[in-house]
Amino acid sequence: MADPEAEVLRSTFPSYMAEGERLYLCGEFAKAAQSFSNALHLQTGDKNCLVARSKCYLKMGDLGNSLKDAEASLQGDPTFCKGILQKAETLYTMGDFEFALVFYHRGYKLRPDREFKVGIQKAQEAINNSVGNLIRGTIRSGVTVEDLILTGINYLDTRSSFWQQQKPIYARERDRKLMRDRWLRDRGRTPAQTAHYVLKSLEDIDMLLSSGSAESSLQKAEKVLKKVLDWGRDEVPNRDELLGSLHSCIGNAQLELGHTVAALQSHRRDLEIAQEHNLPDAKSRALDNIGRVFARIGKFQQAIDTWEEKIPLAKTALEKTWLLHEIGRCYLELDQALQAQYYGERSLQYAEEEGDVEWQLNASVLVAQAQGLG
Repeated sequence: MADPEAEVLRSTFPSYMAEGERLYLCGEFAKAAQSFSNALHLQTGDKNCLVARSKCYLKMGDLGNSLKDAEASLQGDPTFCKGILQKAETLYTMGDFEFALVFYHRGYKLRPDREFKVGIQKAQEAINNSVGNLIRGTIRSGVTVEDLILTGINYLDTRSSFWQQQKPIYARERDRKLMRDRWLRDRGRTPAQTAHYVLKSLEDIDMLLSSGSAESSLQKAEKVLKKVLDWGRDEVPNRDELLGSLHSCIGNAQLELGHTVAALQSHRRDLEIAQEHNLPDAKSRALDNIGRVFARIGKFQQAIDTWEEKIPLAKTALEKTWLLHEIGRCYLELDQALQAQYYGERSLQYAEEEGDVEWQLNASVLVAQAQGLG
């Protein structure tokens, strides 16, 4: 006859945990996983038990369930270091080395011990071995894979400074190209002296802003705007488009100077001109900039609404990558993890289509952060 006290003892949470740990050490991983499952029936969601079962699944090669348990252990506490380490280990085993590196770094920041340090080293080595010279040749000069991932991780601690940065280099180059292309095409219809003045002025305005001289850039743009307003349409066939471009330049400089209300007005004027004269590229540029002003001042839903209006106007995979990434960041600000992850995954898709490793990593970090908040 079974001893009732022994049956009760075997059915307690601590006894199932002890049994599972003993079986795990003996290499009986399937039986250990069952013991931990029994324990979870008694204490649903226990994070230490979930990590223990995740380790069993990892040893068994059941990577999907291993990752599921590791993520479940972080549901109530995204700073739970055992869960972060187990998720990183599972991701590493799955071959998702960039994601693994994100979580090794996250854990090391919370608890700088040897396990996380070793994880960082092995994930970094795996990334280097898997893509080698491709990453070093694609990432912008002086910036490593680890730099990009750390920047993304630190974003959660420095949210305000993220939106203080200048527009990405790609976006600035696109704006300048939009401003110059029509003038280069229409030089035959515009007096040579005028065309030269405009092109040189636009380059100077952008150069001043890029070099950190926002005040000088603003003064130059306002001076050129005043001059163009004195010209007639007969003298300058694409005068309206030029006016829109100059309002855009003024808005960019105003934003860098912290004059957000004035910047919003300038970019809205650019948008009005674009809509009035059916200039889709200029409209795309204006929406881009308006969204950035909203993000800078913390109006993230308005930034999202503006950038979503721009999505159909985005022409290249790289532009879509950057745009979707920014929308995802805004959703992260609003603590809407599922939406942030959705846009991060879309950004990653376009980055892979473009073959841009830097943006693949940026998007991967965003997805990982969204999962951590979810």
